[in-house]
Amino acid sequence: MSPSSSIAAEPGAVPAPDEHHEHHPSYLVDGTTVKSWLLTLDHKRIGVMYLIWVLLFFLIGGIYALVVRLELLTPGPTIIDAMTYNRAFTMHGVVMIFLFMIPAIPGAFGNFMLPLMLGAKDVAFPRLNLLSLYLLLTGAVIAIWGMINGGMDTGWTFYTPYSTHTTTTVAPILFGAFIIGFSSIATGLNFIVTTHTMRAPGITWWKMPLFVWAMYATACIQVLATPVLGLVLLLVVGEHLFHFGIFDPAQGGDPVLFQHLFWFYSHPAVYIMVLPAFGVMSEVVAAFSRKNIFGYRAVAFSSLGIAFVGFFAWGHHMFVSGQSTFNAGVFAVLTMLVGVFTAIKVFNWVGTVYKGAVDFKTPFAYFCGFLYFTVFGGMTGVAFATASLDVPWHDTYFVVAHFHFIMVGATIMAFMAAIHYWFPKMFGKMYHEGWGLVSAALIILGFNATFIPQFLLGNAGMPRRYYEYPERFQTLNVASTAGASLLAFGFLISAIYLTYALVYGRRAASNPWRSRGYEWLTESPPPTHNFVGPQPTYSEEPHFYVEPKKAEVPDAV
Repeated sequence: MSPSSSIAAEPGAVPAPDEHHEHHPSYLVDGTTVKSWLLTLDHKRIGVMYLIWVLLFFLIGGIYALVVRLELLTPGPTIIDAMTYNRAFTMHGVVMIFLFMIPAIPGAFGNFMLPLMLGAKDVAFPRLNLLSLYLLLTGAVIAIWGMINGGMDTGWTFYTPYSTHTTTTVAPILFGAFIIGFSSIATGLNFIVTTHTMRAPGITWWKMPLFVWAMYATACIQVLATPVLGLVLLLVVGEHLFHFGIFDPAQGGDPVLFQHLFWFYSHPAVYIMVLPAFGVMSEVVAAFSRKNIFGYRAVAFSSLGIAFVGFFAWGHHMFVSGQSTFNAGVFAVLTMLVGVFTAIKVFNWVGTVYKGAVDFKTPFAYFCGFLYFTVFGGMTGVAFATASLDVPWHDTYFVVAHFHFIMVGATIMAFMAAIHYWFPKMFGKMYHEGWGLVSAALIILGFNATFIPQFLLGNAGMPRRYYEYPERFQTLNVASTAGASLLAFGFLISAIYLTYALVYGRRAASNPWRSRGYEWLTESPPPTHNFVGPQPTYSEEPHFYVEPKKAEVPDAV
């Protein structure tokens, strides 16, 4: 491919396609029938379909969240009864975690960008890639059918013995989550094999973009941890339908065994959600700081470190379950070790921004929000790792606020940054930058306004999941609901201007951000087979930017 004169002005720059050459038909117009999309093996189209579906699930989960917050406006009944409330917060958790946060970045942006970043024509197993999408949708249909036909009132953690005795429709929702797990495993296998076998000439392990490193670490967790979740969900279904007695103390079972099995998956699942977010932000911070990534190898190794240590920290969810003091201490230390790896990333991101030529666009605004939520939420996570603090906070709204700050806040900041950063690459259109910044500000402020009151509620002793609460908690609950309304308004603005940009947005240049990311070495949007002509050869390291020149200060007159 020919280097672009508009990019090559900086010495050592990775070449990008000439924005003035003849553009080739993009993947978007290579077959325009519904069948051509539904049966496609193109990783880019599959990524776009993932994006559409996870956005729909995000909307469903958000509606459930607003229902919960509206109900909690008053201490007593407000708009729904107690059982409907239990079902609403359960389905909010199930939809947001299993149908949005876990598949969102890997399914949409991992599928689209990983082959482009590796210089590959597609993923290693295109048919398995398409199957993973349909497994996700199959599981979603079964779970939503169960939600409509009776619902589930156990909370998204499905704790026994309640989940094995409740009269609600546990089985279809758990079976739906079981099928969704196969989708996650298929995606992880595809990413691992693609990373090992399909890198273009010149892309060694230490020249892979940091987003690829993050997706690789995430894929390892998906493949190793998800089968445990599948096992425990099937056991709960069997217990609920046939009373096997595995978790029932009356039949010699142990309900704490469920917690061990569930959290052995679900704590690594935390990093299935947040590691891809870390990868997105590594790309964004380098692109908009116009500076080489600080500590490339440290950031790459820290992704693997988080993935590894995450398997040994599940017990911090169980400090009040009766485990020994020694076990609690071991799990506390291991949990704090995860904080060390996260701190390495934060240090390197800040080092990248330091003395960089920052271009404050919408993706960088979300990076700032992400950094705040990661640091603030991470500090509360270290506090939770201290058993003496965890015990009084356990099962209070402090847990809810912590989880939403570090997991939901960080993941959504990265998801929104990814949409805005890669929107020109995926669709060849530009959105309105002003509205993007307004929306980012509203979302960040709304998120704080929603969950900071919940930190205060939890610290004051309000338990989570309760339908009614003492009157002294009402003011903070009203503040939290108002914040949720502001948050929803920010997302609504994003939906409007991004939809408008898809139809009426001005055409994007091949590399509008002047990024050095490998994915920008082809046209925007890319052609069907990603690159025109032979497979590119990569000579420069990823995220390669020259140091910004200091502005010359004129002599005083």
